[in-house]
Parts: sequence; C-alpha cells; structure tokens
Amino acid sequence: MAKPARKGPVRTVNIFCAACKTQLYRYRKGGKGALVKCFKERISEDFTTTACTCPGCGQVFARETLIRGTPAYKMIGGKVVMK
Repeated sequence: MAKPARKGPVRTVNIFCAACKTQLYRYRKGGKGALVKCFKERISEDFTTTACTCPGCGQVFARETLIRGTPAYKMIGGKVVMK
C-alpha cells in the first residue's frame, strides 16, 4: 500500500484530552473526517512528555502502531477532542 504524502496537508488542528482539556498535539490533518490516527511525521508540535499519555491526567489516549509502513498513533475512541 502507498505511504502518506511526504509534504502533508497544510491545515493544522489542535488535539486536546477529552477528560481534562489539556492540549496534546498540533497536527497537520488531511481530510474532513474524524481523527482516527496521527502520523508522527505530521505532528508539528508535541505537548506530551510520555508518548500516548496525557500530561494533565495521565490517561492513555492512543497506541503506537505502524500504518502503511509509517509510524503512527492510533487514537482510542472518545479519549481526544479535535478543534
């Protein structure tokens, strides 16, 4: 399968923890759909100290995985909010 585009989309979104509203990432998202996965190369700003764990409440909000051969975070449903 094809890898995601190198340059990536221009539109950025802010990703927050659904429980405590702490900002987790600033992410270059493509498309209009729900946030299912975050490719690591598209994260423009990372506010977390430990991967996939909220720095505010300590909740695990994603899992590390490989999608189409590219490292990514697969989001757990209902744990993050995108604005």
